[in-house]
Amino acid sequence: MSGIEAIFSVGGYIDAADGPLSYVLVFVLAMIPGIEPFIVIPVAIGIGLDPVITGVAAFLGSLTAVGAIVVTHRRLATWWNRRYDSDDTISSTRYNRAQRVWNRYGIPGLAVGGPILAGIHLTALFAAITGSNNRSVFGWLTVGLGMWTVGLVTATIGGLSVLGLGG
Repeated sequence: MSGIEAIFSVGGYIDAADGPLSYVLVFVLAMIPGIEPFIVIPVAIGIGLDPVITGVAAFLGSLTAVGAIVVTHRRLATWWNRRYDSDDTISSTRYNRAQRVWNRYGIPGLAVGGPILAGIHLTALFAAITGSNNRSVFGWLTVGLGMWTVGLVTATIGGLSVLGLGG
């Protein structure tokens, strides 16, 4: 499925849902890698959902995924290292981008730049892999995700207004 097809599918799913179910769907879709808030927020607001509730639902959905990734990684890594005495790392283009941001700016830079460069899910995994404190990782990722959410909601409202599509 191409990026455009994914956007239309997300819009179709949200549009087909009624009332509060629409926002629950925004919450769930924001947890899915590749969709995340960067697609779900503009699409949901574009089809007429309330921008503030949409932003909160997408933020909480992504935050739930981030928390699950950070906590699960720690537990899996501990188990894996005990069982196999291993220290394997991940290698991909997106991971390498996240690594460059990490090397230059640390957790605060990763939390702000990572979501747009590598996606929030990979950013959370990378931050967890660095061995940093779970609370620090979760706190900074919450700040970065909050900034991106506010920016996305604001940009979407502004863009729709400029296009004459906003209410």
